[in-house]
Amino acid sequence: MLEAAAFYITAAVAVLSALMVVFARNPVRAVLFLILAFFAAAGLFVLQGAEFLAMILVIVYVGAVAVLFLFVVMMLDIDFAVLKAGVTANAPIGGLVALVLAAMLALTGFAWIESETAAANLQSPTPADMTNVAALGDIIYERYVLFFQLAGLVLLVAMIGAIVLTLRHREGVKRQDMHRQVNRTREEAVEVVDVKSGEGIG
Repeated sequence: MLEAAAFYITAAVAVLSALMVVFARNPVRAVLFLILAFFAAAGLFVLQGAEFLAMILVIVYVGAVAVLFLFVVMMLDIDFAVLKAGVTANAPIGGLVALVLAAMLALTGFAWIESETAAANLQSPTPADMTNVAALGDIIYERYVLFFQLAGLVLLVAMIGAIVLTLRHREGVKRQDMHRQVNRTREEAVEVVDVKSGEGIG
């Protein structure tokens, strides 16, 4: 009874926080609601016995991604009035896309419930002596190792693309030449100036 109550409360907090992320007018508050949604999702993982996934969710998404979003929103000078106008103009298309995605998720869920393979997987739990981390590693690195490698490749391409798109070579910017600094001689680095008494250096 207590576990069911905790599940419903945590799930309600997750859903309401996700909705507030979309409908909050202040972007900083939206990011804070996003952090709350991550914490609620981590609580759901703990209730399902996946404590490793819960900790990874808190460390990676709350500790890095959400905090990065918060700093970007607070530091960038963004015209939110223009963004809100664009959201209002594209609201019908966005609602249609949301309905299509919801229908796809519902169909996938019902198909998974009716699948015999899914029922067989539910009836064959992991061995009692296998920890949560070992079971996750067994699934990722044995059953879905190809998809895991492809996901890593996609992330690598995205990282390289972000670096290439943001790299700008501007004229008049003094850049560091490490090879020249390491190989410079004493004559290039030190200049002896003979200053006469009572005179400054011009």
